[in-house]
Amino acid sequence: MNTEAIRLTQYSHGAGCGCKIAPDILSRILASTDTEGTQTDFSSLLVGHHTRDDAAAVILNEEYALLSTTDFFMPIVDDPYDFGRIAATNAISDIYAMGGSPLVAVAILGWPISKLSAETAGQVVKGGRDVCQRLGFPLAGGHSIDCPEPIFGLAVTGTVLRKRLKRNDGGQVGDQLILTKPLGIGIHTTAGKQGKLSPEHTGIATAVMCQANDVGALLAQVEGVNALTDVTGFGLAGHLLEMCDGANLDAIIDMPAVPELPGLDDYIRLGCVPGGTARNIGASGKRLPALSKREESILYDPQTSGGLLVSVTEQALPTVKRLLIENGLPSSIIGVLSETGGLTPQILLSST
Repeated sequence: MNTEAIRLTQYSHGAGCGCKIAPDILSRILASTDTEGTQTDFSSLLVGHHTRDDAAAVILNEEYALLSTTDFFMPIVDDPYDFGRIAATNAISDIYAMGGSPLVAVAILGWPISKLSAETAGQVVKGGRDVCQRLGFPLAGGHSIDCPEPIFGLAVTGTVLRKRLKRNDGGQVGDQLILTKPLGIGIHTTAGKQGKLSPEHTGIATAVMCQANDVGALLAQVEGVNALTDVTGFGLAGHLLEMCDGANLDAIIDMPAVPELPGLDDYIRLGCVPGGTARNIGASGKRLPALSKREESILYDPQTSGGLLVSVTEQALPTVKRLLIENGLPSSIIGVLSETGGLTPQILLSST
């Protein structure tokens, strides 16, 4: 089979982190087990699923915690090797978002063997393996099944100094918010699937998705970085609401300061808005103000292998900005955490 002729996105009903189950439905799924009992029953568990954080953390010894995560999805791009790279980078990001360093990964592969060749699957796995090797740890095995749609991802184990462990619920009043990758990945990839992506924008989203969030391990060493999380399928709005809920604070977003991929106005006008956007809007429970179509499409856009959302004190801001600039990442302040003005934390826009 000629892998060059294959368009992987034709074999799946969803794409990338846009495949994620909506947060409100996920809460219903986990309702029967979503109690504090897990935390108290297992004293070594530092971070479970109660705050919907990026990875689980358990005590390894007096100094270190062990991190464990898994992430997988259906193709977001057509090229098998790029799909493998994106899926691996996305899964590993959960470790970096906790301030940790990955130690080892195992692969998760679902493959429609009657439709797609073993050689194509091999290119997917190679993409994942190359990412792990570049970041300095092995892809050491995994598990595969025959299934109707192609699926790939990793289960990743890492470690972090317990005093450097970063959660998504540690934000403080007055913390500045920074996003380390531009939004619009879902819009760009949808434009690509619809054949509407401009030639000058080809490959931009793939390059962003393949950019590792390893700066998270450096940010965790900065006193004053109070919370970290990565922005994926729930969009900036969804993951910021998780941060707000954990800290019981509101967030005020400066929309013009939010980094974006190029051409979003044109693609939104052309209808290149992924289906996951509507799902994310429905899940927010009207906890954002009335938004324009443009604002809605960008803030709720499901990201795959998106950037880190950083909550940092003003005092630590110069150090954080220097680290991000040195790593070639966006460093603009996109908002601030503030005292909640109601019973439920919400996101406001600075102009509202």
